[in-house]
Amino acid sequence: MTSSIRPVAALLAGVAVLVLGNGLVGVLIPIRASIERFSAWDIGLLGAGYYVGFTLGCFLVPLAIKRSGHIRAFAALAAIASATVLLHSLFPTPLVWISLRIVMGFCLAGLYMVIESWLNASVSSENRGRVFSIYVVINHSALVFGQLLINLADPAAFPLFAVVAILLSLGLVPVTLSSQTGPAPITKVRLRPMYLIRISPVGVAGAFASGLVNGAFWSLAPLFAQRGGHDVAMTAFFMSAVVLGGALCQWPLGRASDKVDRRRIILLTLACGAVASVLLTFFGRQGEWQLLLFGATYGAFAFSLNGLSVAHTNDHAAPEDFVEVSSGLLMTFGIGAVLGPLLASLITGFVGFRYLFLFAAGVYVATAAFVWYRMTRRDPVAPADKDAYKADAPTATPEKFNFDPRSDVAAGNTVETTPTVETAPTADK
Repeated sequence: MTSSIRPVAALLAGVAVLVLGNGLVGVLIPIRASIERFSAWDIGLLGAGYYVGFTLGCFLVPLAIKRSGHIRAFAALAAIASATVLLHSLFPTPLVWISLRIVMGFCLAGLYMVIESWLNASVSSENRGRVFSIYVVINHSALVFGQLLINLADPAAFPLFAVVAILLSLGLVPVTLSSQTGPAPITKVRLRPMYLIRISPVGVAGAFASGLVNGAFWSLAPLFAQRGGHDVAMTAFFMSAVVLGGALCQWPLGRASDKVDRRRIILLTLACGAVASVLLTFFGRQGEWQLLLFGATYGAFAFSLNGLSVAHTNDHAAPEDFVEVSSGLLMTFGIGAVLGPLLASLITGFVGFRYLFLFAAGVYVATAAFVWYRMTRRDPVAPADKDAYKADAPTATPEKFNFDPRSDVAAGNTVETTPTVETAPTADK
């Protein structure tokens, strides 16, 4: 284990510091927006803006890196992200904050892409799986601890914005001083939405539904807890409990899906996610233990859906298309994450934040009905043809899939990035 980590320790440290900062600002922004008396719609726009920027970054950052190089681009993005965080405290108005969240999402997409491409170039096929697992654990752990940092100071004051800016700046240090092999070229994202829909309607629906509910969660869930009478500390514990529940349950659900028709596990995840959403709505705000218990239960299924959807789609795709298919589903998730906060904020604006998770329940039920229908139309994938499930990192970009042990890059082949002639997928029954 030590020999696997040592060559990439600086890069993993950079990831940890960046995710700490992102975890803190993700909780701080909606809470501070509520203090500034932003409307539910404005807060939804803040969440949507972040995912707009992040999705655009996945497309446009490779062009900036090609022009300026990895290190210069990384340093510039980190500097802009740090300045963006500080500007929130100077101009607490909805329009300015929405613009800043777009910039923040763009910068973080670029920062993660550089680190993931660098990790891809720094590991061998022998230790790729181990390092990838450590990367996922670091992502989840840093996100949990970053959210808890909100207890360091009053969110109505300036210091927490300064802490985020400091963390984003410190994330530069281990990466820029690393002596490892230079980053691998950034893979240009190619989208073929109709191809994805043809080979796996369930996978696309699952990724889109995951984006809808997770985008709404990150944007509005802190206010669900606060408007229920919980203080800032308990709000942070609630958010961390959700992430922790998702981290602990991804692997057992994924392993179970490797052994049976994966759509059954997706259907189970959707059904349990809907039940957990209802429990959170009607019982989650009655006491602290209910909030944490039902929050962790919700996270167990909400944060597992996207990884299951990626694995199911790759069951139907050619192995050499792994990176393209997985990246396309990540973009599908991003589109859902843009729309989710907007739809959820409309609902909560009319009926209150208490019913935020009924939006998630409705998404889960509708998606489960679609999955059930598809199960009547198509045979399950043969066990020998199934792709192995891997846990998903919560702050991933398309570059993560080049680093994933399942990628064609991991096998030493070149990923095709130019248009190819599509072959017809297996038809439904």
